[in-house]
Amino acid sequence: MFISQATKRFKYVLSHINVKMANMTLSIPDNIHKEMKDFTEVRWSEVARKAIVDKLETLKLAENLAKKSKLTQADVNDFSKKIKSLAARRLSE
Repeated sequence: MFISQATKRFKYVLSHINVKMANMTLSIPDNIHKEMKDFTEVRWSEVARKAIVDKLETLKLAENLAKKSKLTQADVNDFSKKIKSLAARRLSE
């Protein structure tokens, strides 16, 4: 089903009416800030908020998957070593 960007935005705005929000200070390098000033039409706080929400969803999903996993920490460490070894080999080629 096709949902327009305007519809998504409207739903997002409605979901945040009367919702108490905390403020957060974000530090970014000066060169990035200068580039951001070139795009004044972008609501950068909204971009940051969306990125945080997306990251939280990813972390929650990973946490839920990990809870259901039957792997032990030793298994995870073994896989990690193998992956790092394969990646190192590919990079050296």
